[in-house]
Amino acid sequence: MICRVLLLLFLGLVGVAAAQDAVSPEPAAAPAAPRPDNRPNIVLIFVDDMGYGDLSGIGQRGYETPNLERLARQGMRFTDFLVPQAVCGASRAALLTGCYPNRIGMLGAPGPKTRYGIHDREVLLPELLKAQGYATSMAGKWHLGHHPQFLPTHHGFDEYFGLPYSNDMWPQHPETPKAYPELPLIEGDRVLNPSVTAEDQEHLTGWYTERATQFIRDHAQEPFFVYVAHSMPHVPLYCTDPFRGATAQGPYGDVLTEIDWSVGQILATLEEVNVDRQTLVIFTSDNGPWLSYGRHAGSAGPLREGKGTSWEGGVRVPCLMRWPGVIPAGTTCHELASTIDLLPTIAKVVGAPLPDHPIDGLDIGPLMRNEPGARTPHPVYYYYWGNALEAIRSGPWKLHFPHEYRSLTGTPGDDGRPGGYTVGKTGPALYNLSWDVGETDDVQGQFPEVRKQLEELAEAARAELGDSAQQRKGTGLRPPAQLPPEPPAAPASSAPNEARR
Repeated sequence: MICRVLLLLFLGLVGVAAAQDAVSPEPAAAPAAPRPDNRPNIVLIFVDDMGYGDLSGIGQRGYETPNLERLARQGMRFTDFLVPQAVCGASRAALLTGCYPNRIGMLGAPGPKTRYGIHDREVLLPELLKAQGYATSMAGKWHLGHHPQFLPTHHGFDEYFGLPYSNDMWPQHPETPKAYPELPLIEGDRVLNPSVTAEDQEHLTGWYTERATQFIRDHAQEPFFVYVAHSMPHVPLYCTDPFRGATAQGPYGDVLTEIDWSVGQILATLEEVNVDRQTLVIFTSDNGPWLSYGRHAGSAGPLREGKGTSWEGGVRVPCLMRWPGVIPAGTTCHELASTIDLLPTIAKVVGAPLPDHPIDGLDIGPLMRNEPGARTPHPVYYYYWGNALEAIRSGPWKLHFPHEYRSLTGTPGDDGRPGGYTVGKTGPALYNLSWDVGETDDVQGQFPEVRKQLEELAEAARAELGDSAQQRKGTGLRPPAQLPPEPPAAPASSAPNEARR
């Protein structure tokens, strides 16, 4: 386990309905009977590429999200909620294991040609909950390996329906249409539809919602875990007719409006079966916006850069949590928390033992309950990209180490085609996020002692998790599961680099 150091003296707090006809409501289920214990149901809604500035009150423009706003009014908004790496597959692996993704070898965005996936030895959140008697279901994008042994029903989920990876990994990719095979839709561990069409993509949000709400109805009498991993608003953007063209923002706003509708359907179903007060609902995103797609992408608001970077715009994401009677309504948390904290936090809530191998997340229950004086449990937080340590944070102080990053070249793209990126470079740079959330003012000259202390703290990360930028391999790494290579085939066009998808 990474050595947890004491908080340095200089640390501080970062302050900084429409109805859809395509999915018909099911008959109401019988109300759930009171439980003999206080274990909540868990509903985890994980959207794709939604930016920090896409929520109302931060930067949202041209569309409305009344159900998300309701979730915030009835629960807590986290303003400093991070993912450990700003890319689809790695972020999802971290969410479900409580680990920095480089610890478990789950990096980048695995595509249809990859031969690795989540290892059987890793304990995923659904496995932890299933062992405690929870019914478990997933609808949406998986992205932890597409071969049968890597799929959700082999890693703790009773049911699965969705896409094995990103919805743009198909023959209609805007830049490399010949790079990908047909996109499959999977149920359980079998292919339900081998060739997803544009019309199918229009219904994904509705289908995922229908699966989630029906599972809630079917399992209202027992504790349940529902994981809804929306394929949207990742490009290509699709929604059904009631939402198409409905917002001033354009396709991106239309898609977010349908996602908001989906949240409303889930909340309504929890009320319908009388379990809303015994259900923890969490809404967040896998990383920041894919800025090169312009109006087909979200906004990072005041944050620097976006998806695929270790700047705050890539890793700081929207997060709302509601649990009536436990999470105080209408509250805001400005303390650092992360997706890696959800597994250990939920484990403590339901009385489940943690995995017997090291994880990196910590219990954020005191933050969620808004306890007086509650502080982030992370004295230090690491920003890796792949296996390279690109930045480190303690309290409001964030130190970037020299690294390259992608940044927009000129005007972003539009109409579903991306604009170009250029390679940016940063040297060592120190920022205080409490007054400079946009990471614009390098203050290492004014605070040399802070930079030195952060550099010393980084050595603990390098010792255990490694740092490819310094050709160092950590002692605490666990490789993913790896399939044997496929036999050599005739040359074909290669898929685009997935490293920072």
